[in-house]
Amino acid sequence: MSAPVPWGALEAVLLDVGNTVVGIDFELVSGSLEELGCAAGADELDRAEAAARPELSRLLSLGEGARREPFALLLEGILRRIPAAARDAQGLAQRLAPLLCSPGRADLLWNRPLPAARGALDLLARLGVPVVAVSNSDGTAERSLERAGLRDGFRAVIDSHRIGAEKPDPAIFRAALAAAGAAPERAVHAGDLYAVDVVGARRAGAHAVLIDPHGDWNGIDCARARDVGELAERLRAARGA
Repeated sequence: MSAPVPWGALEAVLLDVGNTVVGIDFELVSGSLEELGCAAGADELDRAEAAARPELSRLLSLGEGARREPFALLLEGILRRIPAAARDAQGLAQRLAPLLCSPGRADLLWNRPLPAARGALDLLARLGVPVVAVSNSDGTAERSLERAGLRDGFRAVIDSHRIGAEKPDPAIFRAALAAAGAAPERAVHAGDLYAVDVVGARRAGAHAVLIDPHGDWNGIDCARARDVGELAERLRAARGA
């Protein structure tokens, strides 16, 4: 088991963007699926996405992300959990992906502020804790945050496309730590994929929390939180604020 997160000693928070503070526009996904002859509601897709994360993480840890685009893998995982789409999940994912996201425009899909994000960022600001975004993106992570109305809650946005390193490469975390002005042992990173966020943070010497809103992850050796609101509350409680 990993060492517990030293909440009272933390000086900075690093946050993934997609599925941590900003979510997919599932209304858009639902409409695009309907164009392909498949019916699935936004809430159904949202729940399926969270359930698909452990399998996506496993595939990425096996190097599948080098063979197939991670977004396509995510879509296939979602669709395999939708009864109307399960039989042809891979084929539907291949047709759906270009309808939803073109290169350099991921912000048009990832722009929905997650319910706890605004309150968590405001609380961390009141506590005087610097927050830095760390995202595997196509250069649009900052635009996603702007569209969601959350950019003001971050000291900096570290986008993999812009710095040339993707999580779990510790280089992207080192850039974020430098922006936060914090030593790794005094920082915690939260994200939604174990193989990307937890593994990467640990390689950089930082602490890690996995965002797990529905308890879909089993047998993992790291701290978990339902959302960034729970993470911010833990830090507040540890400081006695």
